[in-house]
Amino acid sequence: MPTPADVAIPVEPVSFETLDWVPRAPQMHSRAEVERQTGAYAATVTSPLAGWAPRLSGEDSADVEDATRQLVAFDQHAQRILGTDNPALGPMTAILLRTESASSSQIEQLTTSAKQLALAEIDEGDKQNALTVIGNVRAMEAALRLSDDLGAETILAMHEALMLHQPGFDPVAAGEFRAEQVWIGPGDAGPRTAHFVAPHSDRVPGAIADLVAFVGRQDIPVLVQVAVAHAQFETIHPFPDGNGRTGRALAQSILRNKGLVGSTAVPISAGLLIDVERYFASLGSFRDGDAGPIVREFAMASRIAATTGTMLVDDLVTQLEDSRAKMKGIRSDAAAWKILPTLVGQPAVNVKYLMNALGFGEMAALRALDALTGRGVLTETTGKTRGRVWQHKGIFEVLDDYAAEIRRMSVR
Repeated sequence: MPTPADVAIPVEPVSFETLDWVPRAPQMHSRAEVERQTGAYAATVTSPLAGWAPRLSGEDSADVEDATRQLVAFDQHAQRILGTDNPALGPMTAILLRTESASSSQIEQLTTSAKQLALAEIDEGDKQNALTVIGNVRAMEAALRLSDDLGAETILAMHEALMLHQPGFDPVAAGEFRAEQVWIGPGDAGPRTAHFVAPHSDRVPGAIADLVAFVGRQDIPVLVQVAVAHAQFETIHPFPDGNGRTGRALAQSILRNKGLVGSTAVPISAGLLIDVERYFASLGSFRDGDAGPIVREFAMASRIAATTGTMLVDDLVTQLEDSRAKMKGIRSDAAAWKILPTLVGQPAVNVKYLMNALGFGEMAALRALDALTGRGVLTETTGKTRGRVWQHKGIFEVLDDYAAEIRRMSVR
């Protein structure tokens, strides 16, 4: 009897077309490499997805239903403990979005800390990876903001938001489908020895149109739709760079578009980060005609996201409650109370940030920061008279503990 891992969710495999390649700049490569990369190569051709009808085993159906139920429960839990009108709910979404962005970037070997990300948001710090990951945050924000209309323009907007923060990336190419051949794996001068050769650029617009039609369907379990759409997007590889991060932002957009979650972002990439090799292998299985591994991967990642995300929300709420207790006696209309909920999403602040984000005047911001510092809610960390930064150490500790828990769960 086959084990669950052997049960396929059939999908039409990719096919291939033979094209010719001549290295563009042969003078930049050895003669041996130029010879290896001159001649015919096989480019992937994606199979149409818009009319695909998934056939799931009973076990896979139960797996997807269970993971879906946990995601919905996570979203409802955040709303229940905060209240839909709570001013901390927006910042809570912001920090979950930043957490998701950091995990998604880590899959691409872009690592940074919660503190470095928070400092980058207020134009402090000098960590290059943090600045790059901020681009992923912007892509995720675009994914949620534009989720009502999941078309090609939305995908382009996500990519533009991502790549405008990518050092060395041509800004003209941000938010534009590629006009060149791309591949993954060996081959500096060409694709003939690559592990995966994406479709020819001429095929990208049609493949994206088919993907958009698939995403627009309402008769497919949402997690199945998210997983398969993501795998198809990664196969199309529509951009010269940033495909993985844009594809995971697209997953967030579909979850929001289908109404599976509404109040928060879902840190699914943290679940995918647990075993990156298995995640990449599941994309290969999808191209070979089996959607089972990628569907199971997203189901597992969703359960991890719901479980760890719930703990993260609860721990952040505890920090908020502790801070409120420290602020007892401060006038209810004082500016310090307006700052407090924003610290969940932005636990490092400066005067400029408070002036721009909350509309404070400079003196009002300084008075509020002094009040929060005096009560032990914030700590001034720079010791400077100018360019000062205040941090909520408790929130950073929660975020660091969350990242450490994901690392402990990861396969090495």
